[in-house]
Amino acid sequence: MEITASGITDIGRKRDRNEDNYLINDELQLYVVADGMGGHAGGEYASALAVNTVEEIVTSMELPGDPAPDEADPVDIIRGRLAEAVRLAGHRIFDWAAEHPEFRGMGTTSVVLLLHHGNAFIAHVGDSRLYLVRDGVIRQITEDHSLVAQSIREGLLTEEQARFHRMRNVITRALGFDRKVEVDIVVHAVRRGDTFLLCTDGLSGKVDDSEMRDLIAANEPQIAARHLVSAACARGGEDNITVIVVRVEST
Repeated sequence: MEITASGITDIGRKRDRNEDNYLINDELQLYVVADGMGGHAGGEYASALAVNTVEEIVTSMELPGDPAPDEADPVDIIRGRLAEAVRLAGHRIFDWAAEHPEFRGMGTTSVVLLLHHGNAFIAHVGDSRLYLVRDGVIRQITEDHSLVAQSIREGLLTEEQARFHRMRNVITRALGFDRKVEVDIVVHAVRRGDTFLLCTDGLSGKVDDSEMRDLIAANEPQIAARHLVSAACARGGEDNITVIVVRVEST
């Protein structure tokens, strides 16, 4: 696949440090966003460890191609390996915090996009998100692991109520909080013209889906990324903001 990708991270207007990290590896067609938490530099370290671990493991993987009739499905193989890479990141964060009391309680969300053989492999933990813009329609592919998202799914809150709820930043799953973590994996067939947006909640909490779609549709990835961050900052920028825009030019 031919890909154009661009990313940017911004401290925002209220925070004194940036605990987000991101990765663009066009050679592997691997893209990662992580939103750290923990204070005393713990969040910065956790998000960096997540990003670096996923890149390390994916780099070392031999990604399968078209299988012979008696071989395992390569999609299932990649799903398993990508989930294991994210789980290993969680193990490393948890173990580091256990060995260094000053980092206890650190953790990070993570959303990962790996493009391979016409498929998008998406792994995520927490409330960082991946959106797909296709044929002028934007769709959130990941499902937030957060208290308000769970309440929406259970019919206890509306989308609008959740947007302003005082517990909207409480997540129910993250890398590093426990040594074992469940990783959600989604696989999508890719089309020419598809655009993926990976972002932390510093963006999704401030900019609605329709505005994201319009900014992405009207601009090349580099400009779109800048405009998305600017829009979040213009609405207060209380959190760190990180985005990656990945456009499929050909399959």
